[in-house]
Amino acid sequence: MAGLTAGFTEEELDALRERAEAEGRSMQSFAHDAAVRAVNEHSRLLDETAEHVLKAGEELNRRLA
Repeated sequence: MAGLTAGFTEEELDALRERAEAEGRSMQSFAHDAAVRAVNEHSRLLDETAEHVLKAGEELNRRLA
């Protein structure tokens, strides 16, 4: 499995540690799940944006026809 090194400030690490501890999880598990959620949310937003642009384009093309 490939590894990843991410640079965090001390304040960010403290916040990450506190959140992970509050959920009874390791920092690694917490950070992993947060990154996966961020990627999924980004993909969802891109899909929604593409759908919106396509619908708007269809409407504009209909008006121009």
